[in-house]
Formats: sequence, C-alpha cells, structure tokens
Amino acid sequence: MAKVDVQSLRSRVERINSLPTIPGVLKKLLVVIENPRVSLSEISGFISNDPALATKILKMVNSPVYGFPGRISSVNQSVILLGLNVVKGLLLGVSVFELMQKSMVGLWEHSMGCAIMARIIAQKKQLKEPEEVSVAGLLHDLGKVILILQFPDEYEKAMNDAETKGTIVGRTERDYFAADHANAGVWMAEKWSFPRNLTAVIGYHHEPHLAKQAPYEAAIVHVSDVLLRGMGFGFAGDNSVPPVHPAAWEKLLLTKKDIKEVLAEAEDALEASREISL
Repeated sequence: MAKVDVQSLRSRVERINSLPTIPGVLKKLLVVIENPRVSLSEISGFISNDPALATKILKMVNSPVYGFPGRISSVNQSVILLGLNVVKGLLLGVSVFELMQKSMVGLWEHSMGCAIMARIIAQKKQLKEPEEVSVAGLLHDLGKVILILQFPDEYEKAMNDAETKGTIVGRTERDYFAADHANAGVWMAEKWSFPRNLTAVIGYHHEPHLAKQAPYEAAIVHVSDVLLRGMGFGFAGDNSVPPVHPAAWEKLLLTKKDIKEVLAEAEDALEASREISL
C-alpha cells in the first residue's frame, strides 16, 4: 500500500483552512492568529465580537483546566491575565472543539484532561507559566484532528491497526503516512505563527528527549499524556498505555509521592471537567 508522501501530506495539512467542514469562526480566527504582530487588544476585540466564542472562552478560563474557578468575569480580564500566547492557544482549542468531537469521540476529553494534568505538574515543579504548559497539553494532539479531517479512511485504518496490534496510533500512522500527527501538528503550528515553545511541545510530546526547545515542557506534556491514558480518561485514538520515556523522569525528577499528589488533584479536576460543555 502506497503511503501519502511528505510533500503531498504537508500540502494537504496546510490547506486545512479551505475545508468546507471547518467552522466559519475558526476560519476568521486563523486569519487573526496567523498575524505574528497581532495585539492583545485585537484578540480581545475579536473574542468580544462573537458572543458564542466569548462564552466558550470564559467557560474554559473558569474551568478546572486553568485553575481560576468562577473568578474571571470578562474577556478583557482573561486576555490580560493569561497573556497573548495562552489566549491564542485557548482560542484555537475551543474553536477545534467541535471538530475534535466529530472526528474522534473522546479526543476532546483527552486533550482537556492533558491540559489539566500538565498544569498541575507545571505548578508542582514551580514553572513560571503553568498556563502555557496547559495550552500545550490542550493542543498536543492537534495533528490528529487535521489528519482525520483530510484523510478519514487512512486514519480509520491506522486506528484499527493500533487496536489490533495493541500499540499507539502514532506508530501505525507511519504505515499510511510519511509523517505522523506530531509532524502535522508542527506544520500547522508554524503556519499559524504559534510560539516556539508550544510548537516544540506539539512536535515532541512522544519524544521529549529530542526537544531542543522547551524540553521541560515537552517532558511534562509527555508524562501527562501517559498518566491520563493510564487513568482511562478520554480517548486518544488507541487504548494503549505506553511507558514514560526515562529521559522525561530524569528531567522532571518526580517522586512517587509527587505522582500520587498529582493524580489525586487531577482526579478531582477531571471529574469537574466532565461537566464542561462548550
């Protein structure tokens, strides 16, 4: 069976904006966030002009994903508090929410759960910007959405193969495509002018030891992804629980006590997040 070659794959991935299934608000948003000089006030104005989008953003900001429950009452406040990079990622997250739900049942829950877990670990490790790590958790599997939308038949086969072989779908993707969902996610992140740290985490969330940019953040999202799979929360395209890469443990130096505390805190937050319907 012929694989989709890299050039064709990248070209199709980068044309995602033109798909008829892409919601109108996402098309408009991409024009805004693809501008590297976009300002906080422009982003705030864009959100405020769309009441449905504003409601989704406020729901997410006040949810367990960000740890500001019930405290943020305005779009302006959330934009100022979270900063441009986080808000851009959050906007994309809520805008692809429908696509995630339609393309793979459970992927949105997995993505949101990963955002929660990543924030908790980042706070435990006292990172300065835990919300940025949370956004990376929310968007780490963005490439899966894009591959499913552009190549639904091939991706279905990759998921079926992963189930049969008892492995992660990221491995079986390579049987059908010359690149995987991490590559597809990076191509879109670059096209959409994402911050370099976020792009790196999307690209290396399965191989954090290879990340030259943001290796700590990549390790956190990698560990979050595996822990979440172990808890059986959401669905990432397969039912496997791969081992955490040893380099990620070495990077984060999480003790057994740390892991227990992270899991306990995450369990409560994940349960509360089940009620989030955008």
